[in-house]
Amino acid sequence: MIPIPVVVCVVGGWCVVYLTDTLLKSSSRVKIGYESWLSSNGLALSPFHIRWQTGLFNWLFAKCARLNPHFLFLWFSTGMVFGVVFMFGSVVLLTRTLLQTLAQMISESPEGSNEQVLQVVVPGVNLPVSQLAYFFIAILISGVIHEFGHGVAALREQVRLNGFGMFVFVIYPGAFVDLFTTHLQLISPIQQLRIFCAGVWHNFMLCVVALSFLLLLPLILFPLYTTGAGALVTEVVEGSAASGPRGLFVGDLVTQLEDCHVHGVEDWHSCIGKLSQSAQTGYCVHSSSLQLSPATGRVYRRLDGTMECCSNGSLTDVCFSYSNNLESKLYACLPARKTMESSRTCRLNADCQTDFTPSLCVVPSLENLTRLIRVRHPPQPHMLFLGYPPHLQMAVSLTNFIPRFGFLHFDLPVAIERFFKYPLHKQPACMCACMCVQEYVYV
Repeated sequence: MIPIPVVVCVVGGWCVVYLTDTLLKSSSRVKIGYESWLSSNGLALSPFHIRWQTGLFNWLFAKCARLNPHFLFLWFSTGMVFGVVFMFGSVVLLTRTLLQTLAQMISESPEGSNEQVLQVVVPGVNLPVSQLAYFFIAILISGVIHEFGHGVAALREQVRLNGFGMFVFVIYPGAFVDLFTTHLQLISPIQQLRIFCAGVWHNFMLCVVALSFLLLLPLILFPLYTTGAGALVTEVVEGSAASGPRGLFVGDLVTQLEDCHVHGVEDWHSCIGKLSQSAQTGYCVHSSSLQLSPATGRVYRRLDGTMECCSNGSLTDVCFSYSNNLESKLYACLPARKTMESSRTCRLNADCQTDFTPSLCVVPSLENLTRLIRVRHPPQPHMLFLGYPPHLQMAVSLTNFIPRFGFLHFDLPVAIERFFKYPLHKQPACMCACMCVQEYVYV
């Protein structure tokens, strides 16, 4: 949730601004000068809303509108076609999102919430407070690019541009263009459509540019950062199953999850998905270690139907099941780290018959959906994760970029990636909203 001090600061700040504005406007001595200053600077204040408009950038809009008329005609005509097509696509998108939301509200155990195409972004709820700066910068840049498209398209269609402005509503920034309504009403519907669709078209192109930059980022950062050697840990949630003396630390390079190799963040997520869906991995253990296990006669069934054989309250021992080819199912309580640290993975006893010493394949006997996962991050000892695999996924943040030099920090590529990903996440919702509601200001 949003920290209370942040809420207090935002609300308190707006109250101070509004009260100051009210006092200045009610004072007979400074009212005229204050209102004149607001008007000359294009400022307007209201509760939780501040707006600024200027004509200083009209020359830039006009200059861009005169560049290569033939190209601009093709550019905005393409944007018009894209806007019309996307308008129908947005209706399908919004309808699908509505049906998914209604299904989740009706269902007692909603599923597939992560599959929603559009989701409401609420700071502090499904948007980390630490990433608010990226989110608001993405909103502002997208808004400026959006309105820049409207302004240039309008001037090209001989519609007068009165000015460009920006605003802040509570904490959300935005932009707008002020077009002359009479000119807009005199042009043809096709010309109006070019103007209306220009904003969405420019948002789409911003999305293409951001995606292209992300795809080329390994090449751009190649002289300073390398990729493909593993996934570098950038953050570990404190108190999670991935933290602790034998857990992962910032700067560790994860190279393998069980027998699934990790060359980057994508492999990390893919391996966790595979381990979640597949059966628990087994490990080759010498037969002599099983004979010394004190688990015999103390096997009992858990509530979910799985078997347990460790009843000594130890946090380091795990119950393993195996077959010695004479009895179908046996159980042994073994120290997890000693058993797994240097063992090969296996599925059957036949997978362990390459050693001269007789070995058997032992499989951790765990509760349903729980997995015991060996995480390799050399040169440190393996981390053993016991729990629900998605919890490991949520407990660790990683990056593909590994610094080539000691003075480089791994936060730089993370910040660049995050900066260009937020416009990509924001654009679909932004374009749908823009196609449904025309928020332009015409005077």
